[in-house]
Amino acid sequence: MLRQHFQMLARYNTLANRRLYEVCAQLSDAERKSIRPAFFKSIHGTLNHIMVGDRIWMTRFEGGNIASTGLNAILYEDFDQLWEARVLEDQRIETFISTLTDEFFSRTIEYRNNQGNIHADPANLLLAHFFNHQTHHRGQIHDLLTQTEIAPPVLDMHRILRP
Repeated sequence: MLRQHFQMLARYNTLANRRLYEVCAQLSDAERKSIRPAFFKSIHGTLNHIMVGDRIWMTRFEGGNIASTGLNAILYEDFDQLWEARVLEDQRIETFISTLTDEFFSRTIEYRNNQGNIHADPANLLLAHFFNHQTHHRGQIHDLLTQTEIAPPVLDMHRILRP
């Protein structure tokens, strides 16, 4: 049951990101990078932060070791390159989730956070956090879009996944 639930979240993540990027593409580069009251300073900065977080967690889920430093890094200055990377990362996430076994859900993942502290948490908890983190920051971008001339997209899960 957990695998099916997380597969649904992975699919939602892909579709929600697609909708969000389609709307953000309607903004000028200057508008996307305009400094606003947000953790990561702009729509562009927040889109990059989601990518940073995704790559950190995916590396950990896949057995790699990576610290969560540089959470405000701008991985891609160019929006089109960021969008292309987002599409590839979402494919990576969906593929990974589709291969999960019961063994993965019973694992504990040890990692070093951005304060340098070492934690060991259940994989299923961290996977839930992973998807919640994306939703949290998409919500911030949704709010930042209300400060522009472009209407934010509908991101409700039941509306996006509705057949």
